[in-house]
Formats: sequence, structure tokens, C-alpha cells
Amino acid sequence: MKHQIMAQKTDSVAQQHPDYDQHQTVAYHEDTATGLRAIIAIHNQNLGPALGGCRMFPYATQNDALSDVLRLSRGMTYKSALAGLPLGGGKAVIVGNPRKDKSRELFLAMGSFIDSLQGNYISAEDSGTNVSDLAIMGETTRWVSGIHRDHEFNGDPSPYTALGTFEGIKAAVKHQLKKSDLAGISVAVQGVGNVGMELTKLLSQADARVYVADVNEDNLTRAKDRYGAIIVGTTKIHRLDVDVFAPCAMGGTINSMSIQEIRASIIAGAANNQLSTPDIAETARQQGILYAPDYVINAGGIIDIHHQQTGNRNVEQVRQQVTAIGETLESIFCRAQSSQIPTSVIADQIAEEIFLAPKLQSRMA
Repeated sequence: MKHQIMAQKTDSVAQQHPDYDQHQTVAYHEDTATGLRAIIAIHNQNLGPALGGCRMFPYATQNDALSDVLRLSRGMTYKSALAGLPLGGGKAVIVGNPRKDKSRELFLAMGSFIDSLQGNYISAEDSGTNVSDLAIMGETTRWVSGIHRDHEFNGDPSPYTALGTFEGIKAAVKHQLKKSDLAGISVAVQGVGNVGMELTKLLSQADARVYVADVNEDNLTRAKDRYGAIIVGTTKIHRLDVDVFAPCAMGGTINSMSIQEIRASIIAGAANNQLSTPDIAETARQQGILYAPDYVINAGGIIDIHHQQTGNRNVEQVRQQVTAIGETLESIFCRAQSSQIPTSVIADQIAEEIFLAPKLQSRMA
């Protein structure tokens, strides 16, 4: 079934939004037959087509959805640049409850929406969507990735996101605590969905002491029974006296209030847009907290998705590139320490040098 749609491109509402950052495209779509309400944002394509996940979340307002897609798509530009990928940054959001509002027809319509952008945006799974959902979208567009059944994890990039985060935690612990392994290190994992659960497994295997919090009781039970994780309340997880706080749920949880309550000396997790505002990074630095910039540490999934999109099935090559996230972070940590500015500022500077270079070179040609 092919849905005929007309995507509305970047408008004045998006351009006036505080999270707008010279995005190249912001497209909206509503499909009354399926109930689909979605936004796709393309931030920058200097390095290549925009690749980013499709998130499904019950946003309270259209403005909330717009804010999320603008921030997430921008983060993907920076993420791909620092991961060394020939990709730009994009993101899609579907307004809806992933537990109640999913349907085959809705994802077919979403596929058609993606297809209307003619390959400028390539989608993958994200919070609220999975490989099966993307496979349905793939029936109405070829611009989806992470659905390859011959993949190590059947197309699911979550294990690689977790692996990159794990390597990032090791790099942070080595830099901040001068410890070469994670044995005995305490980690508070906020959110044990696909990525958080896999991270919990890796941490447990490394003999770290893991605390977990989640709104899903089944996830908590699995984390406890399978990996020996210690369950704590969702309002307490960030206040634990641990070595590492690892946000792996929704973004914006680290704000002007919660940063004052964090007792860990390291913040290193897989969630996107962890800081509610950029200035929180400086607050963390002044408190002696080492922050691993989120779009750097959680790039494992996009690295895997890129290799799936290009047809590369060399598992060892993918793992090597994901593992290198730890080296990238160590370089950022050292530069930030020597210059006495936040790690997030250093990461932004490096990423901008990379993705702005093609445009600068074309102007000079």
C-alpha cells in the first residue's frame, strides 16, 4: 500500500524555535487514515545523506515534538562527524504511544513519508521503534536501515550502542579515576531498555557493581535476575554515591537541579541530549564531574547502521570502529583538561571542524 503524501518543508515556526540551528529541512506529515503524526528534521548534509533514528513518543504538544526532533537531528550531525562517517544528521519523530498506537498501516505511512524526501534522510530504529517496525516502513521506502536479517543482531544496532558506551565508560574511568579496568567500579544505569540492558550486561561481566532504575518492572527484574543488578527508584538513581552515572533513558534529565544532586564523578551514558541546556556542562566541570559528551559515547549504533546500509558485514571491522570511541573520548578529555573548558565544547569544536570543512573548501575553490 503506497500512501500519497505532501510533506510540508521548513516553515517559520521551526525557524523561530529556540532549538532551530540552520536546519536544512523540517518536514511535517499527518495521515488521518492511520493516525500518523510525524516530523522529520534534516540538520546538515555536508558530509553525506542525513541518517538518524525514528523515535515514537507520546509528546504532550507539537512544540515538544519539534524541539526533540530539532535537537536530535543536530546531535546526529555532530555524532556522525566525530565517528568518522560520511553522513549528515537527521531524525524522525512519531507522536504516539509505542505501547498502544502502533499499527502496520501507520508504519507503511511513515515509510511513504520518509520516501518523499528522496533519500536525503535515511531512517533506523530509535526509542519506541524496533527492527520489525522499520521492516514495515521498508515496504514503502528503501531509505531505512538496520533491518538486515543476516546481521549479527538481526539488524538491531542497540548492542553496538551499548558497546560504544561501555568503551566510553572505561575511557572515563581511566582518565578520571586512574583505573585501567572496571572491577569494583560502581555504576548507576538510568533506564534499562535495549541499550541500558546490554550495557548492564557488559558492566556486570567486567565485575562492576551496577545499580539500575526504570519505569518498566519487567526490565528491572531481568536486569536483577540475569546480571545481578541492584534495583533503586527512578528518583534516586542519579543521587547515588557511585563512581559513574549512566543516563540511558530519555534526554534532558541532567538540569540545573539534578546536577547539584549527582554524587558520581563521571557522567557517561547512552541517552541523547542528556543536558537540558548547554551551560550544565560548565556546572559539571566546576563540580569536578567528567562528562562524556552524549553524541560521542553513544555513536556505536550509528556506526553499525552505516555499515549495514553500505552492505559491510565485517563484524570485526565494525567492532574496531565502535571500540575506537574510547580513544576519541580520551582525546576530548585531555584537550578539555588542558584548556579548562567543558568536554562538550571541545567535542563540538572538533565536530564542526569536520562537517563544516566541505562547505568552506567549496567556497575557496
